[in-house]
Amino acid sequence: MKTIFFFTFIGIALFGNAQVNSDHYTQEILLHRLNSRKELITESKAPIQVADTVLLDYFSPNITWKIRAEIVFTPNDSVFQMPTSSGKTKPYKRFAIAKMKHDNQEFELSIYQNQTFLNNPDLNDYLFIPFLDATNGETTYEGGRYIDLRIHELENGLAEIDFNKCYNPYCAYSSGYNCPVPPVANRLKLPIEAGEKKFRKSNH
Repeated sequence: MKTIFFFTFIGIALFGNAQVNSDHYTQEILLHRLNSRKELITESKAPIQVADTVLLDYFSPNITWKIRAEIVFTPNDSVFQMPTSSGKTKPYKRFAIAKMKHDNQEFELSIYQNQTFLNNPDLNDYLFIPFLDATNGETTYEGGRYIDLRIHELENGLAEIDFNKCYNPYCAYSSGYNCPVPPVANRLKLPIEAGEKKFRKSNH
């Protein structure tokens, strides 16, 4: 029964509000968001309940924010302690730098690897990009957003960085989580109007 309610909420939120057309890429992004919403309510430390999924919000899919990036690897970087929203820190290392361009604006973001994942066969190829941009505190969560990558996606010095898939940390939904705070290197002045928007908090 829970699953039925979940997909009912998702159908309303995704297909009722988005400008859906037959474009394959649009459908791909909507499916990605559907799966992400499901994960939010089924994980052991889920930050929201089924009924809260209607409060999730997104920019309409925009293929111009799927960017082909030049990758510069940084093997000599040292491990550092990345601050989190709770005040605790986590060990990370910069894995690479992604150099990009959108609408004639050039920018770059650092890609990080969580050092506690190295001995975990399910996560040891996991990378992520935490970032802030000019939309934070307005249309998007003030604490920034994240993008996930895997090492194999950084091939031949190139990678696709899809901002339509960027998502909020758990801290955007509820307190009590240790969400990495985007380093200074990943604080952009331009607006990234793609991906997940600010969570529309329930009044209950």
